[in-house]
Amino acid sequence: MEEFLLQSYDYDLPDELIATHPVNPKESAKLLIYERSSKKIIHSNFAHFFDFIPRDSLLVFNDTKVLKARIFGHKQSGGKIEVFIHRQKDLNTFLAQIRGRVKSGDEIILNDEFSVNVLEVLNNGFRVVEFFRNGQKLDSHQVYEMLERLGHTPLPPYIKRDSQKSDERDYQSVFARHYGAVAAPTASLHFSDSMMDRVKSEFKNAFLTLHVGAGTFMNVESEDIRLHQIHSEILRIDEQTAREIMYAKKVLCIGTTAMRSVEFLARRNDFSAYSGECDIFLHLGNKPIKTDYLLTNFHLPKSSLLMLVSSMVGLNECKRIYQEAIAWKYRFYSYGDGMLIL
Repeated sequence: MEEFLLQSYDYDLPDELIATHPVNPKESAKLLIYERSSKKIIHSNFAHFFDFIPRDSLLVFNDTKVLKARIFGHKQSGGKIEVFIHRQKDLNTFLAQIRGRVKSGDEIILNDEFSVNVLEVLNNGFRVVEFFRNGQKLDSHQVYEMLERLGHTPLPPYIKRDSQKSDERDYQSVFARHYGAVAAPTASLHFSDSMMDRVKSEFKNAFLTLHVGAGTFMNVESEDIRLHQIHSEILRIDEQTAREIMYAKKVLCIGTTAMRSVEFLARRNDFSAYSGECDIFLHLGNKPIKTDYLLTNFHLPKSSLLMLVSSMVGLNECKRIYQEAIAWKYRFYSYGDGMLIL
């Protein structure tokens, strides 16, 4: 039962190993390769990434694009307010967290042009909000355009600094296409334009869209991890991509979000397009059935993502890999180094 106990997924990480900025160039980031068949660990870097990938793999990427989801304003009374957009709810409304006291019906002024109305205060801490420009309600596309002008990059909570102009580039994959995420699919951040040119010329590849939510940073709270209700995110896969994945002999997922999407698709066992919620929780009681290989970063203690990694390598091996990564001073979390599971 150890693999289902929350405490089994805790570990100590020195603060200096939490990456607060990415390395440059991207190819210089460290890469730990773990071979499941031999339990061998190899230390390399992303300049040699393609040397390790099985040539018959289909590489699956998540092309979601991170919103500048943090915006700042004030109430009519002058009180400062921070609004953090979590996800689109429907055509005109969004779920948001708001730092500052608000109630249903309150207006938050962003500038002379834009404002936010609080429609509903939910019991789970979220607020339902809508946006206006000069009194005219905005649809989601217009909101995304507004966020590009006024918003700030939503850096993860463990990066203890304000976002900078460079984060607008660094916290976004070079192939990001569809707005909707409030956190980056961080394994994707390792790919430079030249690496993607090589992917497209030398490997089978496919792109899907999972809009990563802030729930990705949340710890699992249930002592028995199987009781955890994981967060839900919007997934979109077109029919061609679904067929490519389902027919692929070997699948390499670029990141945990791509893996969750592939495993959700595999459990549907459906070759048609899909657009809707994805709430799959991968752990040692719900192992992958379609993913053969995974590229991922190093994840937070007690997180669902650490449990996902364990579902591929086993709990004891996961602990051993992380202990070695710490000993070799790998950089952890979103801006950190990577691990390739083969």
